[in-house]
Amino acid sequence: MALTHFDDQGQAHMVDVSDKAVTARIAVAAGHISMARQTFEIISEGRAKKGDVLGVARLAGIMGAKKTPDLIPLCHPLPVTKVAVELTLDPDLPGVRITATVKTTGQTGVEMEALTAVSTAALTVYDMAKAVDKAMQIGGIHVVLKDGGKSGRYQAK
Repeated sequence: MALTHFDDQGQAHMVDVSDKAVTARIAVAAGHISMARQTFEIISEGRAKKGDVLGVARLAGIMGAKKTPDLIPLCHPLPVTKVAVELTLDPDLPGVRITATVKTTGQTGVEMEALTAVSTAALTVYDMAKAVDKAMQIGGIHVVLKDGGKSGRYQAK
């Protein structure tokens, strides 16, 4: 199977999707940010000096999804019809689990938008709490579900 973002000469290019059917598409991505117990407690108790960490991160994730083609050079600009970002406090990490769902009706999928939403939300949590915990770690960012289009449905195991 060939990489689609390279032409016959090995040069990077934007994939031509003009012949693809316009279909309903969805992608779900997930990831997490782990932190010290003290940082988790500050966030969960709403004591962060910069304000509502999870609320700001949710908005940042939504904005990140909408800005994906500005950040990732070969992504197509898409008419994103839905972006939902969920941030869940997880005391077992300790940290925050992040899930993003992105929908469109178009000629290419929205996996990159969902991944960017999760990444942006996680980076925002880091930014808002770095004053108390520079050792936080972002990880596990992956596509959970992708559906629609010619390649059909993918679901992580």
